[in-house]
Amino acid sequence: MRPSSTRRSRRPTLRRAAIGTAVLVAAALAGSPGAADQTAPELDGLFAALRASTDPHEAIKIELQVWGLWLEHPDSETRDTMRRGIRSMQAGDYQLALAAFDELVQRNPDFAEAWNKRATLHYLMGNDEASVADIVETLELEPRHFGALSGLALIYERNGQPAAAASALRRALAVHPQMGGGERRLKLLEDEAGPSI
Repeated sequence: MRPSSTRRSRRPTLRRAAIGTAVLVAAALAGSPGAADQTAPELDGLFAALRASTDPHEAIKIELQVWGLWLEHPDSETRDTMRRGIRSMQAGDYQLALAAFDELVQRNPDFAEAWNKRATLHYLMGNDEASVADIVETLELEPRHFGALSGLALIYERNGQPAAAASALRRALAVHPQMGGGERRLKLLEDEAGPSI
């Protein structure tokens, strides 16, 4: 295990990655079509392109399209509730965001991104057990959810489980090999886990 000072030095990088993801999600949400979700038929082609891409800039464009589809839902009230929850989470109003995401998962239990957004919120609130439970639900509905897998890696890392974190991150990178900072982060986790993996 690496000294705690090394672990602290990675925190800004993780924060930058989280902020970058939030920007990508906001951009995807702003330009999304209004009638999709994890069942959108276009996702299969997008995931094939994501796995095949060797250009990080191209991969970001594909990733935005994936997020755009994941964030959408055929029901306009559901879309409005999702937007309200995301805005509240970004503004730091976690209780209002939690109310929105609770409503989403109760009303739409088959909407993977509702579970993922609540998992993200629980992570931000320090509720790791609740976050993992929501990630499990997300992955049941959308096993290719690289965001949920990356989030799972963050939770394992925060709880001093670098081998489990590396395993979750490897699964994310199998879906999205160009995921920003993923390979470097995986190397750090593997170094920290040592011969146990």
